[in-house]
Amino acid sequence: MTGKSITAEACAHHLWFADDDYPARGNLIKCNPSIKTSRDRDALIQALHTGQIDIIATDHAPHTWEEKQQAYRQAPAGLPLVEHALLSLLDHAHQRRMTVTQIVEKTAHNPALRYGVAERGFLREGYFADLVLVNPQGNTAASHASSRYHCGWTPFDGHTFSSKILSTWVNGTQVFDGHQLSSTPTAMALNFSH
Repeated sequence: MTGKSITAEACAHHLWFADDDYPARGNLIKCNPSIKTSRDRDALIQALHTGQIDIIATDHAPHTWEEKQQAYRQAPAGLPLVEHALLSLLDHAHQRRMTVTQIVEKTAHNPALRYGVAERGFLREGYFADLVLVNPQGNTAASHASSRYHCGWTPFDGHTFSSKILSTWVNGTQVFDGHQLSSTPTAMALNFSH
């Protein structure tokens, strides 16, 4: 990863959905680039294994429910992913399509290396503690009603993930305790090493 001039990334939803999800999900999975076939999805996952894809990203575009209910051409592209992206990747690990080590590398290590984000992306002394504690034997039912998104919906509605987020820390401060989000401001500007 270090020293590469050209890198590539895939979004978590392109690793999850395929065109056969359109009849049930419709505009909720409309995005750019669009969701393609299961064969395309499998090729993206394979490219993660070979190193052709360096980073797994999200496309957090929380359009309102009303906007997404418009006719296909008028509905905006994009979907909310922050709450369920890691859970979707951990389901891939449960199904042995990728490893937890690959998930950590592609979502934390490689973005920090690629963009030269100082003191982030690794568990190291002196680094900022951006952490998540996961129960890999828990489960999380995704639904529009339980979604924490302000837009009030999730493209994963009806799916039960095989893991559960127990806690999240940003800059060393707990911001999620497994039940509630903290209102304590913890954000800070990133520093770049180049």
